[in-house]
Amino acid sequence: MLDDFFMRALLAGIGLAFVTGPTGCFVVWRRLAYFGEAIAHSSLLGVALAIVLHLDLVIGILISAALVAFIMFYLDRRGTLPTDTLLGLLAHGGLALGLVILSFFPTIRLDLHALLFGNILAVSRVDLAVIWGGGAVALGVLWWLWRPLLAATVDADLASVAGLRPERARLIFGLLVAAIIAIAIKIVGILLIVALLVIPAATVRRFAPSPEWMAAGAAVAGVIAAVGGLFASAEFDTPSGPSIVVTALALFIVTRIRGLRPAGRAR
Repeated sequence: MLDDFFMRALLAGIGLAFVTGPTGCFVVWRRLAYFGEAIAHSSLLGVALAIVLHLDLVIGILISAALVAFIMFYLDRRGTLPTDTLLGLLAHGGLALGLVILSFFPTIRLDLHALLFGNILAVSRVDLAVIWGGGAVALGVLWWLWRPLLAATVDADLASVAGLRPERARLIFGLLVAAIIAIAIKIVGILLIVALLVIPAATVRRFAPSPEWMAAGAAVAGVIAAVGGLFASAEFDTPSGPSIVVTALALFIVTRIRGLRPAGRAR
């Protein structure tokens, strides 16, 4: 019989995989992995804001993540700097600013290891409600954005001509990624959340005959990684968050073994 805390961890990992899989497809298609890294790294600023303003940790991280997404969207539209340079500035600037602010509160005890690498085994029933409820909302938003985002990924100009408003869809998607990262940091941590967005989608990409099949396959790959990683963590007494990501990486490597023939590839 599985312990109650382990069951909660399984449900949290599965719920997260259902969201990060389909969302990660657009991260892969639009080459936004570094954007996710920038939000994740700058989330330490959100931790500092939560402490200063006496907010829940997730709310503070969500505020900082949304702020980074807005700043990135605004500066990128102005075209003053290359996108990768902007992301580097936001990622490391937010991380450094968060550390500086936290240094003014020496009495605050902060579990940086859990923040960086997550602690899925400590997920509560309230956390589960947030993960599954927020995940349902996130999937609803992604479904609403699916057509304009997909069209903009293929050709942004044609999407604009068709009246799909790709710029608005891009901004909303950025905020959606920020919200998912804010919720998921407690599970896998700042350093590992982007891996769950990228690896499952990259794993199934060469086998998916359509974008919709790739989204479904990425969700399944994420679930396999979450469940397999948790059982491996329990068996070998390894950190749960990194074990989930290592399992996802192992699945990716297995699908790339020479001799496997892809059925198709989503564009």
